[in-house]
Amino acid sequence: MSILNPWPAILARITKAVQQAMVSYHRRKGHVLISDTTLRDGEQMPRIHLSPEQKVRIALALEEAGVHSIDAGFAASSEREVTAIQAMVRAVKRPVLTSLARTLPADIDAADRALAGRPPHKRGVSLLLGISPIHRQDKLKKNKEQILSMIADSVSYAASKFNIVAFGPEDASRTEPDFLCRAFEVAIDAGATTIGFADTVGFLTPEKCRDYIRRIQDGVKNYSKALLAVHYHNDLGLAVANSLISVAEGANIVQGTIGGIGERAGNVPLEEVVLALQLHADQYRKKTSVDATKLLGLCRLVSELTGVPIAANKPISGENIFATESGIHQDGLLKNPDTYMPYRPQVIGSSGFRLVLGKHSGRKAVAHRLELLGVKLDDAGVEAVLKQIKELDDESQADRDEVLLGLVEKLGVRR
Repeated sequence: MSILNPWPAILARITKAVQQAMVSYHRRKGHVLISDTTLRDGEQMPRIHLSPEQKVRIALALEEAGVHSIDAGFAASSEREVTAIQAMVRAVKRPVLTSLARTLPADIDAADRALAGRPPHKRGVSLLLGISPIHRQDKLKKNKEQILSMIADSVSYAASKFNIVAFGPEDASRTEPDFLCRAFEVAIDAGATTIGFADTVGFLTPEKCRDYIRRIQDGVKNYSKALLAVHYHNDLGLAVANSLISVAEGANIVQGTIGGIGERAGNVPLEEVVLALQLHADQYRKKTSVDATKLLGLCRLVSELTGVPIAANKPISGENIFATESGIHQDGLLKNPDTYMPYRPQVIGSSGFRLVLGKHSGRKAVAHRLELLGVKLDDAGVEAVLKQIKELDDESQADRDEVLLGLVEKLGVRR
């Protein structure tokens, strides 16, 4: 049959050559590819239910921000999920869209159907299979050879339908290093273009991440034929540190969510990784395609649509990031914003810093706020207003313009 019709074999060789060229290109370029899983892993957070329309809004915002790929969902889970993915296929143009799939032909078929119409270089499938001892023995009831066979069969089948195939073993961080490397080798031989290292339960430290990444690089014989992605959960609050050390060690892709939403303590917050790489470009020497000025707006959109509030002290997106009540800090910020800021608000798309008036405030902040309101007092007048602020039963009320102006009226100052 192959002699009579050589085209399938020829096309397969061409596809393989294209895949290897893509992998080589990304490796040479040296950029870190940012992969977002807000719409899939993030939505697994309890009490988050996004409609297809809401998912499209977030996907478009991710596209505008410049993420490389979007984990659009788990097509085999429901027809509603397929509908949402298909809506993203129609609306989103630049990022690669992928669907999660178990190592089952039916799951891969569902991903293929959901992503139908997408250009081959803009669609992919991510295969999930637990391979740690606890997953093999207690969940899957499979031995190592059976697991390797499942990987080979499923990746090969996926590669017959997709040019972009990622194999991400679940619970990789609790898998025997030798077996993990063997699983990656089998996946790459079967056609995987990306291998994923996942800390599914979020318990690794940066040092152990570094050791695992080095072990994978040294132990996977065909490592150069695929990209390495990392996927960290934040159960110990170390997901950002783990992602950064992995980038330093040569990881090609970082996957996470906006705002760090996700199961338990959530995933690595991508906005923090992106900004750290930008602010410390001299250390990591790796660029991303993400526009940092879009980060704040992206975080707020995800919070609005998911209903997950942003903590006031949350890095990058928290309302207190550019706000201070401390008189010493307020004085410094008025003289030079860089005195008490690691980066200017404009870097992430914020408008500026905010001087909060309260019992910790100083004269300079009070005078500054009054001038913004059109009131100019001498030093004695400012001191008198500040004294009244500190004597308020609820000092937080002093940050309201009408209260502040009321205090000025009590002094009898004309405005």
